[in-house]
Amino acid sequence: MIRRICTYGLDPTDSDGFTHDWCTLIPELELAYKTSINASTGKTPAMLEKGWNPKLPVDNLKKDSVDIQPASSSFKLFLDKVRHNANQRMNDAFEYAKQK
Repeated sequence: MIRRICTYGLDPTDSDGFTHDWCTLIPELELAYKTSINASTGKTPAMLEKGWNPKLPVDNLKKDSVDIQPASSSFKLFLDKVRHNANQRMNDAFEYAKQK
């Protein structure tokens, strides 16, 4: 699946100008896949494999905290966008695979 996502067209530059090599995104893609609920089982792959869901970095951020460092806040926004883009690419890859 990761190979399909990378082949299908993971743009090295996102809309905000962040540049990255797709190889560096594999851990994030794996985490996004393992923590997303599977439509057929209704559970995450991590839950089926290990019996528990990993704690995500976004879970550690306090929503009501005002003293978050600006760098952390922008990194959280970056992670949110990476997760959204990875999810969108996976959906695109699934649709592409259904057509083949």
